[in-house]
Amino acid sequence: MGVPQLDRAQREVYRQLVRTAVASREASVEAGLDHSLLELVNVRVSQLNGCAACLATHVPAARKAGVSRELLDLLPAWRDLDALGGPERAALRLAETLTRLDDVTERTAATEAAAEHFDTEQLSALEWTIVLINAFNRVSIASHHQPRTGD
Repeated sequence: MGVPQLDRAQREVYRQLVRTAVASREASVEAGLDHSLLELVNVRVSQLNGCAACLATHVPAARKAGVSRELLDLLPAWRDLDALGGPERAALRLAETLTRLDDVTERTAATEAAAEHFDTEQLSALEWTIVLINAFNRVSIASHHQPRTGD
């Protein structure tokens, strides 16, 4: 008996997760969030969770969305990068606190900081992006997914 591939063993559950992610991306775009910001968040959360399969998907997607290679290379040290603006910093802080599930004081502070840059609809869409990439990271890690090669 091997490790279950969650996306294959319970196909309909996984399909619903994918449908939710599509709806979340559509809501994010409708709210006015840039693809580059969403992919930056996806990459950072995947780094924190150590999800190689998701990084193999979202790093190229971030580059395609206009995130520079330099920024992607330095993303773990984002707090020290002068090149990031307030919205990016707020989104990354929120991504980290919702991924690590920091104490309520830090989560509240991160949410309040993000609210200075994003309206309610944007903030909600951003939080859904963070929640969903965490879910996909966990599915891939639990299933021992490997990065796709040959692209």
